[in-house]
Amino acid sequence: MKATGIVRRIDDLGRVVIPKEIRRTMRIREGDPLEIYTDRDGEVIFKKYSPIGELGNFATQYAETLSKTSGHPIVITDKDSIIAVSGASKKELAEKKVSSELEHYMEEKSSYTLKSGETKKIPIIDGIDKYIASVVYPIISEGDTVGSVVFVSDSSTTPSIGEVEEKLAQAASSFLGKQMEQ
Repeated sequence: MKATGIVRRIDDLGRVVIPKEIRRTMRIREGDPLEIYTDRDGEVIFKKYSPIGELGNFATQYAETLSKTSGHPIVITDKDSIIAVSGASKKELAEKKVSSELEHYMEEKSSYTLKSGETKKIPIIDGIDKYIASVVYPIISEGDTVGSVVFVSDSSTTPSIGEVEEKLAQAASSFLGKQMEQ
C-alpha cells in the first residue's frame, strides 16, 4: 500500500471525501460502487467494485470459447480494466486499464466495428498501439454498462471482420449481461 499524505476527517454522517486527484487517477466516478475491506491492524481499504469481475473465471472460459470459435483474439473488460484475455498476450493485456476511447464506447452504450480501409483505430490500452479493437459491444446489465466484449486485432494487419464477428460479440455481451442480472 502506498501512502498519499492526504488526511480526511469523517463527518457526523460517517462520510469521508475521496480527494479529486485520487478519484481522477483511479477513475472513480460519481455513483461508482466501492467495496470496503478491513484487516486486523485497523486498516480500511476501498476498492472499486467490479460486478463483472465476479464472473472472472466464467468470463475467461467464455473468452477462450469465443476466441476458438471465431479465430480472433478476445478480451472481456469491466468498465476500467481487462478481466479476461484469450488468443492474445495475457502478460501484455490482462488487468491493464482500458483506453479512454474504449471507455467512451462503453459510456455511450454503443457498439463499434472496424471497417476495411478505416483509418481511425481504437487502441485497447492507452499508450500501446499494438492491439486495436475490431469489434466492441458493451455489456449492459439492468440498464448500466458493466464492461465490454472486444474482438482484438494486431494494428499491423488488416482484420477480416464481418457480420458473423459482430453477431458473436453482440450475443456474448448480451449473454454476459444476463448472467450479471441473475
